[in-house]
Parts: sequence; structure tokens; C-alpha cells
Amino acid sequence: MQKCKILIVDDESTARYGMRKALNSSEVVIDEAEDGEIALAKIAEWQPDIVVCDINMPRVNGLQMLKSLMEKQVLSKKPQVIVVTAYGSEKIAVDAMKAGAYDYLSKPYDIDELRLVVKKALDNLRLQQENLRLKQQVSGQVGLLGESQLIQQINRLIEKVAPTDVTLLITGESGTGKELAAYTIHSLSRRCDGPYITMNCAAIPKDLVESELFGHEKGAFTGAGAQRQGKFELAHTGTLFLDEIADMSLDTQAKILRIMEDKTFTRLGGKQAIKTDVRLISATNKDLAKEIDQGNFRQDLYYRLKVIEINLPPLVKRKEDIPLLVNHYLPRIAQQYYKSCEGIDSAALRLLIDNPWPGNVRQLIHVLEQAVVLAEGVKIFVQDLPDEFQQKHQESFRSALYDHLGILSFTELKEQVVTGFEREVITKALQESHGNISQAARLLKMKRQFLQAKIKSIQLNLNNHR
Repeated sequence: MQKCKILIVDDESTARYGMRKALNSSEVVIDEAEDGEIALAKIAEWQPDIVVCDINMPRVNGLQMLKSLMEKQVLSKKPQVIVVTAYGSEKIAVDAMKAGAYDYLSKPYDIDELRLVVKKALDNLRLQQENLRLKQQVSGQVGLLGESQLIQQINRLIEKVAPTDVTLLITGESGTGKELAAYTIHSLSRRCDGPYITMNCAAIPKDLVESELFGHEKGAFTGAGAQRQGKFELAHTGTLFLDEIADMSLDTQAKILRIMEDKTFTRLGGKQAIKTDVRLISATNKDLAKEIDQGNFRQDLYYRLKVIEINLPPLVKRKEDIPLLVNHYLPRIAQQYYKSCEGIDSAALRLLIDNPWPGNVRQLIHVLEQAVVLAEGVKIFVQDLPDEFQQKHQESFRSALYDHLGILSFTELKEQVVTGFEREVITKALQESHGNISQAARLLKMKRQFLQAKIKSIQLNLNNHR
């Protein structure tokens, strides 16, 4: 995971030192600025994720800096700004929040409070980025991407259930697109303008799950330096997606069931019942019926979650969708990594179609990312794929030769091997030289005229290497 970039803005060096010491860890990169003017320049160049900014500073104060940042719109992404105000300056803090600040701290603040507010800001930023990623994936399409009968059936079901508030359980192997299906349902629902909040139940320590779900009051437990809203509160009037719900403890399952029945919850350490209007979508890659038999999952919760179940098929059962998925993701990946990509070679695509894909669509995307980043030319070839695909290609080639034993002569078999070798080596040289034949000939240590003749004899398309 990419490190979080934090910019500390304060005219007092001791204050900057204290914040740096409190926030420093292996997961963050920290820079400093002495005032708002310097900070604006650094934000434009460095593009931090989070800015912790004092209000009272010379030249350009924190509030002026914040307003300038929000008005000029000089960034491809806006940082989460946390302002630090003097004691009793609540009005300034409110003005800062109206100007676009994410949160504020009042001096003197507790170190744990600073860390907690920064963590909340980072969580919120990652949520925005994830929602943007999902929004880009579903943009211009209704339902999941695919032309197979299995996917078309699922898309018809999604179109039926999305406009309702029915509770959904999405099942399927890891990497099949459960989160994308959940976001698609949200985007097609009457709650599409409301928040879309996600939580991976398997990724959060068990002793923090309830705090994440229901929030907590200040002092509810050690480290609870400030009041915090939970996922149910943040998702009010929107959708809450609980991924890997089978990893939730039985105690927490009981509380989820009670919320579904009463539509209310209480923060940890609190007494006030809070009403919640949330559409709940849950997902798991486990067999919940088996989990119930083994005593790991509540049967009553299972039936409340599974009003309607959407089961996503593994990629191996819808291989006819792979070319469509490849053509969909390749240009997006190329844009993400500032590369040019004009498609994929037929031999490379055949390898992708024939692969068993235990990691499903997620694994396919990772393979395409590697190929785009490592490709020398503007088209993906077999040699751009991971080593295991290249090995399968060689094995398939040898197998095809052996299948022709007794049909082709030794000379004909040898000619096939040599031609295959020539195509592979010349293709690589052309990629290295960006289609420049003279440069490719120098790499191969052969005459240009001979290389031209060889390209013609093996019927290599030069347009694929320019």
C-alpha cells in the first residue's frame, strides 16, 4: 500500500516537531511548512493526502490558505485538511469547516486525539478513492461486465432488486467482484445520492470491530480520545456494505441482528439510542450453511441477510467474458500508469482465456497491470505476461509439435521450431527499437536487408511494433 503523505503547517518549529514525532510511522511520509504561502506551493507540487494546519500564522494564515486551496482547485486530488485552533476559538473552527476543512483540533490537544483525527481523515480519503474507483468501473454500464449467460442473469436480477430496499447477500469466491456488484446496486438505487460506506470485517481486529460499526464516545476505552461515528451512523440514508461478514464474531452478529430489527444502535460507552436508515448489503466467500452447522454463524442472522442472494460465478465458468474484460481494463490500466496500449496479441489473449484463474477477475486485472507496466511496445505480447504464462506457451508449442509426429517430416517440424524462435526474437528486437528496423538489425547483429526479408518470410506485422 502506498504511504500516506502528511504535510504539517505551523510557524512554530517546536509544534511541528511535536506533531511529526506523534504521527511518524513506517506507513507515512511527513513534510513541513512554516506558513500558508509555503504550504500552498508544497501542496501543489507534492500533493499530500492530509494537511494538519495551524490557524494563527504570519503572512498567510491557516484559514486563508484553506480558502485559497479550495477556491483555486489546482489539484487533481484535494487533501483532507485538519485545522488546529486556539482554545475557545470555536467560531474560527466552524468557519474552517465551512471553508472545506475535514476536522479541527483545539489546543491543547492530546496526542492520541491527534492520531485519531488523522486516522479518520485517512480512512475518509481512502473511502472516497475506493468509491471513485468503483464509480469509474460501473460508468457507462448497467450491471456487471460480461456477455455470458451467467452474468446476464445476474444483471437482470440486479436491475430488479436495486430500486428496492431489500437486504442482499452476495456470495462467491474471492476476486469475483462482490464489492463491485454491491456498488452497482447502490448506484442504481434510490439511495444513490446518499453515502456508500464499506467495511471489510476480516481486515479489522476483532476488538475494534464494534467501534468501527457503532462508533464510540470519548473515554469509552483506552485510546478513545474523542467521540467517533461508526459505519452505521456514517451510512445513514445510504448503503452499508459489510464484506466478509462470516468473519464477524457471534456477539457482534447478535448486535447486527438487533439493529436490523430495531433500526437503532448505541455508540460504545454511550446511552443514547441513535436511529439509522441504512440499506444493508453483505458478502462472503464462505459457505454460510456450513458455518452455521459448525456454530460459527447465527442462523437467524443468515435468514435476515439472505432475503435475496446473488451468487457470482468464478471466472473459469465464464471464460467467454475474458476478451471483453481484457479490452475493458487494458486502456484504463494504461491510463493509470501513463502508458500507451493498443490491445493484446491473439496468442497472449489465448493464454489468458485458457488460464484457470483461481484469483478470478482480481487476478486477471493484476496480470494485466504487470503486462502493461513491463511491456516495451504498445501491444501486449506473450513475453509481457508473467513467467508462468510464458512457460505454458512454450509447453503448448512443444505439445503441438509432438502431436504432429508421424504427420509432418522432421524437416517440417524443425522449420516450425525455427520459425517460432525467429518470430519471438525479432518481435523482442522490434519492441526494444520501437519498430525501427535499422536499430533492430543492429541489436540482432544482422544486415537490415536480411532482417526485412526475414520479417516478410515469417509474416510479421510491423504495425504492431510501432
